[in-house]
Amino acid sequence: MRKISDPDTARRSLEILTGRARVKRTMWSRRAQEYETKINSGDINAIAEVVRDLYRSEAQPEQSYSERQLYEAALDRLVREIAAVQKSNEIDALKTVEGQLQKGQSRASKSAGPQGAGSEIEQAA
Repeated sequence: MRKISDPDTARRSLEILTGRARVKRTMWSRRAQEYETKINSGDINAIAEVVRDLYRSEAQPEQSYSERQLYEAALDRLVREIAAVQKSNEIDALKTVEGQLQKGQSRASKSAGPQGAGSEIEQAA
């Protein structure tokens, strides 16, 4: 067991969600292992990085099964932590997290110009 995050840390984790995805150009198995380590660390900011990096908007290609599993595990932990910190329910926290992810996605697609958001992830590596 660990203490719940303070409001400043939770706010920082929500800011992380609006940043650019940083996907390393390593083999998926190694990246998956790193994501799993971050998720299990209990560090809300590390979990937010995993959510940001694995998030796919509806305009982007489908995720693999293992990618989706990691994303959902990270999202679940992040949402529960945000809900506890904000003293709200998980549905409201999920809306907050998804809103931040979509903000980051719209910023990324605007800055990418005519290339679109798909190439944005590749450039961040």
